[in-house]
This record gives sequence, C-alpha cells and structure tokens, in this order.
Amino acid sequence: MNLTRAFKVAVDAHPTKTAVYWGNAEYSYRAIYDQSLSVAERLIQDYSIKPGDRVGIWLRNRPEFIPALFGILYAGAVAVPINNFLKPMEVGFIVADAGINVLITESEFATAVQATSAHVPELSNRQLFRVEEWAGAPSPKLKLEVPEVSETDLALIIYTSGTTGKPKGAMLTHGNLLHNVNSCKQALGALDQDRFALMLPMFHSFMLCVCVFLPLLVGAAIVLIKSLHPARAALQELIVRQATLLPAIPQFFRALADIPFPEESRLRLCVSGAAPLPVKVLQDFMHHHKLPLLEGYGLSEASPVVALNPIHGPWKEGSIGPPIPDVEVTIQDETGRFLPAGETGELCVRGGNVMRGYWNQPQATAEAFRNGWLLTGDIGRMDANGCLYITDRKKDMLLVNGNNVYPREIEETLLHFPGVAEVAVVGQPDPRKGETPVAFLVACEGSALTEKALAHYARKKLADYKVPRRFHFLPALPRNATGKVLKTELRGLWHG
Repeated sequence: MNLTRAFKVAVDAHPTKTAVYWGNAEYSYRAIYDQSLSVAERLIQDYSIKPGDRVGIWLRNRPEFIPALFGILYAGAVAVPINNFLKPMEVGFIVADAGINVLITESEFATAVQATSAHVPELSNRQLFRVEEWAGAPSPKLKLEVPEVSETDLALIIYTSGTTGKPKGAMLTHGNLLHNVNSCKQALGALDQDRFALMLPMFHSFMLCVCVFLPLLVGAAIVLIKSLHPARAALQELIVRQATLLPAIPQFFRALADIPFPEESRLRLCVSGAAPLPVKVLQDFMHHHKLPLLEGYGLSEASPVVALNPIHGPWKEGSIGPPIPDVEVTIQDETGRFLPAGETGELCVRGGNVMRGYWNQPQATAEAFRNGWLLTGDIGRMDANGCLYITDRKKDMLLVNGNNVYPREIEETLLHFPGVAEVAVVGQPDPRKGETPVAFLVACEGSALTEKALAHYARKKLADYKVPRRFHFLPALPRNATGKVLKTELRGLWHG
C-alpha cells in the first residue's frame, strides 16, 4: 500500500462526494483525483520527472495544493512543501539542499521566485510549473501508467522550522505517513461523515497529515478556510460548511475563547497542535464552550503526531495525553536509561511513523537516534497513567546557579497575571549565575503592565532563582508561520 493507492480506494468509494469545500466552490473526489493524474502526466511527459525526483510545492493555501501534492506522488516523485512565509534566501537554501527538479508555484510568487533566483543561481535552471497552467482546466483523458511505489519509498521531505541554524529535511516515507494517518484515525475517531476545518498553512506537517491525508484517505471532507482573520469570520465559514473537527494553533483558540458558537455548529472536537497550549487558554476555552479542546504533540520527524488527549477523556490540564495508537514514547536520561513515572527526562519516540532520517545529513541523522529511539529534544515526564507532560525544549532549559529552570513553568505562571496576553521566557548569560531568566510579555488591550507588579507576583509563585530578572514589553511576540515563538530572536532583543 502507498498514499496514492489509499487515495484511489477512497475515490472509488466516494467518486461524486465533495472532497474539498473552498468558499462557494466544491471539488469532488473524482475531480481531485483526475486533476492529480493530470499533474502527474505533465510532470512525467513535459518535465521529465522520474521516480525519486524532488518536486517543490510553493503555493498558498488553495484547492490546487492537493492535486499538486498527489500529482507529485502519482508521478513517483517526492514532494517538498515550501513554507511560503520564508524569505527568498531561505527558499533558495531548500531548493538547492533538496535538489528540487521542478517547482510548482503560482503567479502570486513571481517576484519572490525572481528574488530567490538572485540568491541561488541554480533555481534559474529549475523548471517552473505554474498552477495557473492547469487550475480549473478540464482534465484530459489520461494514458498515464503510474510508477510502482512501495511503503519504503520517500513521499515527502519536510524541512524543519529552523528556529536554530539551517533547517533540515525530514524524510518521510509512504509507510510513515500511512502509519500516522491510521493512528490519528483511531485517536480522533475519524469517520467518512466528518469535515475537517483546514486553517493552518498546508505546507506544515500537522496540516498535511491531519487535514489532508487523513480526511481524504477515510472518505471525509476538507473545509479549506480562506482566511483566519478575523476569527469570527473564519468561525462563521466553518459553521456554514458544517465542519466537525477543528485542528488549529493555540493563538486561534485564544481568539475563539470568548466568541459564542452558533447553535447550528456541528463541531464535535477541537485539537490544538504545532505549539504548546497554555493552560489558561485551555481553561478559558473550556469555560465558554461545551466542546472538548484536546492538546496534542508531534514533530515533523514523526509524521508528525505522537500524542493526543483521549477524545472521551480523562483530560488533564497541561498534559499532551498518552501516545496515539501504535506509537511508543519513553522518558530517557542522557545515557539512554528509561526513567520511571514522574521523573523528568527527554521524550523519545519509536514507531512506524518515525522518519527515515534527514536528507543528505548522515551525521545529523545519527545524532537524532539512540538505540532505535528518535530523540525529540523535548523535556518532559510521564505520569503513572501513561499521560505525557512537556516541560520544555531541551535547548530552552536554563541552568541558574546549577538549578534546572524550565521557561514554560515561568510562562504558565505569568499568564495568570491579569492583563498578560502572551509571554515568552529565555535565558540571558550571567557571569555569576550562569544564566538568568528574562521575560518578554504582550499586554491585553487596555492593560498597563509594570515590571514591579510582575516581579512581585512572580516572587509569590516561584522560587527566587526562577523569577525573571527583566521584563520586556512587546506589541507582539515573534513567531514562525505555524505559531512557534522564535526565541532565537528574543535572545537578541535585550540591551545588557
């Protein structure tokens, strides 16, 4: 089995059913399938794509992203989704590093493509396949012989967010993604009657697995939302299209917390991923809505979902839940020793969803694994019932006078101070203590925060060595396209 065969099974079972809703437009399973084969035929016949070649997808969220993705897979090639928020130099790095043979793009990015070519001369030799050449055109009668693809063949190369250093390309096989789709199907109780609201960028592994592959392989539908702003309009769109599942990021659920859901809403489940869900956001949302908001956890290297709170409970505040079906998670120390319940160490993952390795980076691949376990770089613990808790990123942990300090603990504490909308804590080098915590905060509209009041509050809640020594106020925290705070940028903002 592979992704394309699995999709064909769904097409044969639901040929006329709507697969994608986009504003007032609807696209059936057969239409998406025919267009996918049309893309594959063009790639093979006009662009000489061979099995294993890399094809980039540089598109905004639009329906054509899906046949572009499946068209690449039907051609036997490897899809490389590109973050369309990146700057030309960053895109150029990915194009060159992945050895992309063809770039599927759109006229909207013509200027960006030209600017990227200035940074990476090789791009001018890459062939550009613009979506306007085939979007909306009737599918021809195809004579394409689909190449044979196995579960072990590469399907995607997902470049990590690159919050530190150059991004690395996680190699995900057809088998990796099918494994994760099947696990997520069980964890979410996904059925062919479901409609998945797709709001986040489609280049992200979270959306590709949970909102593209999962619904289309189980015969469900995708409600592709045109814009997240304003949140009320996005909510209204998914209500009108009768979405049942809403996977999104914490900031969106923060915006929805005090917006009433209409009675006609068919939403049965909300899932928060891509970034940590603050406990206060969870509390506010659950207080206003009779609808479960479940925090999950994953990383691109694991296709990406690893853990999720159970849909029927019990739900534990601050927990990412147990591992999803057929995925193993252990807590290990730096020597690889398995730690008992309650002890803090690194989350390590094993299962059919775990990547083959990093593209053209054997050393980085070797460093990412130990005794067959993927080292996530996340610090946390497991309770006696098998529920997982993320304490922090390993690289974000501070060492203050020899004490481990986890920024997330400080952030969760400060979020409960009245008037604090967002907060991020990083470490500042200190010649005497090694490091000291520094807090960056965003105030709620109309609130006036003071460093003195925040410090006083923190001292009542935290050990003295955990209390930030500085509080900086910002209009917004710097984030990447999927909502993760860019702490590398914050570390460069203080002034001694």
